[in-house]
Amino acid sequence: MLSLKDLLQGDKRAIAQTISAVENGTNTKILEKLYRYTGNAFHVGITGPPGAGKSTLVNAIAAELLKQKKKIGIIAVDPTSPFSGGALLGDRVRMTDLALKKNIYIRSMASRGSLGGLAQKTKDVALVLDASGMDFILIETIGVGQVELDIAQVCDTTVVVLVPESGDSIQALKAGLLEIADIMVVNKGDREGSDRLLTDLKFALELREQTAGWHFPILKTVATTHEGISALVSEIENHREYLDKSGQLEKERKSKIAMHIHELIEEKIRSHLRKSVISKAELARIADKVYRRELNPYVIASEILSGSGLNI
Repeated sequence: MLSLKDLLQGDKRAIAQTISAVENGTNTKILEKLYRYTGNAFHVGITGPPGAGKSTLVNAIAAELLKQKKKIGIIAVDPTSPFSGGALLGDRVRMTDLALKKNIYIRSMASRGSLGGLAQKTKDVALVLDASGMDFILIETIGVGQVELDIAQVCDTTVVVLVPESGDSIQALKAGLLEIADIMVVNKGDREGSDRLLTDLKFALELREQTAGWHFPILKTVATTHEGISALVSEIENHREYLDKSGQLEKERKSKIAMHIHELIEEKIRSHLRKSVISKAELARIADKVYRRELNPYVIASEILSGSGLNI
């Protein structure tokens, strides 16, 4: 039996049980009950190409925030196996040293086929952590490159992590990752080419800064030794302060809420279509006729949506 009281008090077992219920869809009412207690946590997204050291960076950021007596929730999204449907959940393995600390909760999630870098249930899991009293929620994407843009629709601050190899400087100059970044990080900054990448990023962000009220920091870090992590956490705090004072935090969160409502409506419509509008047997029969070009799929879809019924 899920205990909302225990969840609100930050009980780790209650958090785990609630997240599992949300992910598996076994308790659809729990989000309705806890939503009023959300809106306090600051969401930070960590994204970038595979191999950029995102997990190590999240680990270092969390350790720095723990020094400040902050409560931290971490959502690490791992890629789903196309064969088994499961995930290695390696991020949780790498964060073992933090997992047992009192003021931190780490949850790994399988992407379950999502192409935007996040699992479908990531927003809901973030709400659970928010309600449990977290000050910061760090969300790490799976690392799929330029399609990894969903993170900007979930987080208040987006940190894009690059490394000085594998053509990252060229990738950064393209639309996508660069456009969603609030803070740029060149990780593994002790490697050759890091200074050149910093220069490339400064050049690329000049035009964007002309139309934005925020000066986009570009930082060099070595996450394995915690070099530059304190400066990164300071910039995250600076961005939070900027968003709050400029009114952007409220504006952007309202925009994201509207988008979330739209997504929930779409999901309920899809669920209704799957369960009520047309049976699998009927859909298979129609598909057979469409295959033989006896029916037109566009006409069928219009007839279903108009409520006129299928005349076939």
